[in-house]
Amino acid sequence: MKSTSARKRTADSSGARLNTRLPVRAHLRIEEAAELSGATINQFVVQAALEKAERVIERERVTLLSARDARRLLQLLDAPPALNAKLKRGLEQYRKASDGNPDRAFEWPPQS
Repeated sequence: MKSTSARKRTADSSGARLNTRLPVRAHLRIEEAAELSGATINQFVVQAALEKAERVIERERVTLLSARDARRLLQLLDAPPALNAKLKRGLEQYRKASDGNPDRAFEWPPQS
């Protein structure tokens, strides 16, 4: 995986390249669709890839709730239930493992 700075340089450049091999039938189909839409193959492929990327990113970042579930979530956030014994133990294990620092990375010990 590229580092953040490498991704930023690529995103900032106007000449980033994406090379791919594909079956002849797929190429012909894409070429036909590009012609029908009045775009070059490159324009068509880039637009289609961007549309797909946006859908995937949104699907992974957005959680849709029904109105009923949204109300329930807000109620729980406004008035959280009391911690049960298992949750208290887990919270204490987390605090010990992270030394109380929520930004500290740590490894959980293996459970037996």
